[in-house]
Amino acid sequence: MTTTAKDALIEAIVAFIGGQDLLDCGEVRTALEREIDRDGPDALVALMAHLSTDHGWAYYPPDPLARRVHHLLAGRFLTAESRVAGTAHAATVSGAPVVLAANHLSYSDANVIEILLHRAGGAAAVLSDRLTALAGPKVFTSRERRFSSLCFGTVKVPQSTDVSSEEAVLDARQVARAARQSIAAAQRRLATGDALVLFGEGTRSRSGGMQQMLAAVARYLEVPGTWIVPAGLAGSEALFPVDGTLQSARVTLTLGRPIGADSLMAAGGDRRTAVDALGLAIAQLLPPEYRGAYADATDFPAASDALKFVSR
Repeated sequence: MTTTAKDALIEAIVAFIGGQDLLDCGEVRTALEREIDRDGPDALVALMAHLSTDHGWAYYPPDPLARRVHHLLAGRFLTAESRVAGTAHAATVSGAPVVLAANHLSYSDANVIEILLHRAGGAAAVLSDRLTALAGPKVFTSRERRFSSLCFGTVKVPQSTDVSSEEAVLDARQVARAARQSIAAAQRRLATGDALVLFGEGTRSRSGGMQQMLAAVARYLEVPGTWIVPAGLAGSEALFPVDGTLQSARVTLTLGRPIGADSLMAAGGDRRTAVDALGLAIAQLLPPEYRGAYADATDFPAASDALKFVSR
């Protein structure tokens, strides 16, 4: 049974990434077999169990084998020029509750963040080991997406009809009930030392430009002593575009100066202003064509003032 499961997993991975001129699928199969065999059959059994587990609106732990497989494949899709800037900021949040808040371009974004931080070494690699991503329900409707999400912890979070796909629609009452559960799970992860990956726009940008952040994401910033690390992603929309075909791409991740969540919420005065200030902080790390709704800080005077206050 284990051999059959291994073969099925390898064929599914090759099929998902296959058809690319840059891949030698035979070489990929050999590398995958070697990686899967490394820890023996128990690791594969655990991975298959993680793929089918349903905890509801709660925390799902990472799977070491899934993470190693993604690291194995990453070099075939992330070009050598892909990099992280601002890694020194990772050291300043060592050991503290931290939210890594980024713009959202692709289903691959959380994986790209994890891989680039891991590659960077030092405090950035330590941060990569702490990641727990807030993942919408669509991630759990596909075995391919679920496999990718096992590279880190995940907290399953609901989406309203405003941002969800037809695969994952809840009514307002169901969203509110589920949100309370996922927020509590995320806050527990922060309290235990995880670093939450938060895509505050709620869904991928179809244009590459930032969408306005959702005010409700402020609820994930309310654990006392939490630090927010703004993170700007550029290029991942080419790695895994909307049509779902993997391509080789150069991706950059820029980490900004950490912001105290308590100070940001106090300076903003309300959730809407605070999250717009965070949106401006992320936009400052991006090339102009990615800034979208936050391209002009004068459109958000209160948020701009709050960001200046906490950045002093």
